[in-house]
Amino acid sequence: MPGAPVSTEVSITSLGYRKYWYNGSSTDRSVHSPELWTEMSPSMDCDIVAALKMDQALITFQNQLAEEVQVYYTSDYCYKCVHQLLTSVKSDNSSSSAIISTKFTLTIQVETKTRNNSLCKWSQTYGEGGHYLINISGVLSEPSCSQIVQKSPHNVYLPLLVSTLVLVFLSVLFAAAPYIYRRRNTSKFIRAICCRSPQYSMDNNEPPAESDKPKPTRLQSLDTFRGFALTIMVFVNYGGGGYWFFQHAPWNGLTVADLVMPWFVFIIGTSVVLAFSSMQRRGLGTGQLVRKVTWRTVVLLLLGFCFLNYSPRDGPLSWSWLRVPGVLQRLGFTYLVLSLLQIFWGQISIPHRTPFQDLTLYWPQWLIIVLLETLWLCLTFLLPVPDCPTGYLGAGGIGDSGLYPNCTGGAAGLIDRWMFGDNMFRYPTCREMYQTTQPFDPEGVLGTINSVLMGFLGMQAGKIIIFYRGSNVSILGRFGVWALLLGISAAILTKCTRDVGFIPVNKNLWSLSFVTCLGCFSFVLLGAMYLVIDVRGWWRGRPFIYPGTNSILVYVGHSLLGFYFPFSWDMRVWDSHWELLFMNIWATALWVLISYLLYRKRFFLKI
Repeated sequence: MPGAPVSTEVSITSLGYRKYWYNGSSTDRSVHSPELWTEMSPSMDCDIVAALKMDQALITFQNQLAEEVQVYYTSDYCYKCVHQLLTSVKSDNSSSSAIISTKFTLTIQVETKTRNNSLCKWSQTYGEGGHYLINISGVLSEPSCSQIVQKSPHNVYLPLLVSTLVLVFLSVLFAAAPYIYRRRNTSKFIRAICCRSPQYSMDNNEPPAESDKPKPTRLQSLDTFRGFALTIMVFVNYGGGGYWFFQHAPWNGLTVADLVMPWFVFIIGTSVVLAFSSMQRRGLGTGQLVRKVTWRTVVLLLLGFCFLNYSPRDGPLSWSWLRVPGVLQRLGFTYLVLSLLQIFWGQISIPHRTPFQDLTLYWPQWLIIVLLETLWLCLTFLLPVPDCPTGYLGAGGIGDSGLYPNCTGGAAGLIDRWMFGDNMFRYPTCREMYQTTQPFDPEGVLGTINSVLMGFLGMQAGKIIIFYRGSNVSILGRFGVWALLLGISAAILTKCTRDVGFIPVNKNLWSLSFVTCLGCFSFVLLGAMYLVIDVRGWWRGRPFIYPGTNSILVYVGHSLLGFYFPFSWDMRVWDSHWELLFMNIWATALWVLISYLLYRKRFFLKI
């Protein structure tokens, strides 16, 4: 193998058993099973050995002992997973190779085949594209494992760094261009008056300066927040450059991809309060509002059913595998519940301002939300699930020492399988790492209850904006208090850990801690954007405000057209993140450009 060998001794540590496997590109939509780990002998063609894809490395084990050994592996991200066989290496200077994942830290353990005792064990995050040689030498009573780097790995973060610097440069350039243009035109105007055209006179016929224009009544920070979340959603849905932190977490934990949908739900809640309060003040009746809400809900459900989740099994007109839950279905149902809360129990007039008025005037809404959350807690922790512990929140499969293989999602999975059968998401994010066999839908029934809670937190932000309009200090202060309370709640529920808290942060389950954590982030982000955009006017929200005002078109469009040129193409380079990252950024930028052109034409798709 090419490259100068660099000898490195392996650190032998004692870690728990965890597992991860990977095959193919991160953009590969197929489901990978553990059998797709590639195992090779040194006699294999060198071209095959060298043809590593992104997030993969080659590791070769050379056994100099007099007995055959077996190599097992686990992943740092897999909670209490049963260790899996990576390869077997025969005795007397035999060797065996395997392709491994470089996304997470791997714990590798070498054991004898007959005696089943551990010879050595180490934990390491391997580098993408690297070739590693592990020498197993000594005697069985005192074995040693040493590592040699035969080919240095790629700098996996270099594409991301270069892309970030280019985007920052372009952002600064576009931000500075209007000021440079106005300064240049102003200088020409002054020279024309002072030096060339003294006959000009200053009069009041010129249009008012931009600063004299009336400020827009629409909350610009909310559109910007929506566009910011949508832009990130488009990027991660297209692949996120293949980086694991731009993809959904396998089970517990939080990645960038897990942030965007809760932000959307939060924004829906805020928009419902602002929009319906305005319509009610204009005199729209309850019947008109209910019809409007029903129409929008039906359209969202149909878009989700017929376009984005349609996956026929028995031909183009088959509905046997129609996915009933889905992103737009959940957004539609959440919008329906929040809108009805605002229509029937929303206060239009404010008799007099009192402390906590934005809470006390809406006590019927709070009562309904408390009852819904109590229902979620009771079903999650008290509903008996066959062959599973009551209150189980794990992924099942090989997790939790393999004791509950068919318990994926606990009560949430049981309810969805009972209601939807095969008509649900069959390839959850935990399937690869945890080797689960049960279908599990991240947009299931129980999670939708907490989606309503997330939207209700957004409604609270809208009420604060209405009740304390004109007092920006009060608005920002209340946002800060809510963020603090929700952040503390998330810390208590999770014990500031990923897996061992009372209720771990889990996007698949939309757990209570997930809602409180993302609610904290939402208040912080909306407050920051409100200060910078609507209060200080330091930023106009560009370019995120453009997709934010055409969110339905961008979301549906990127979902339907994402696999067609010019949004994607057949990649030529699969061994690093360069081309995939460029393609995903390019596709995202195209949708921002499309939304900008539609914004200029004043075309906004509404339902």
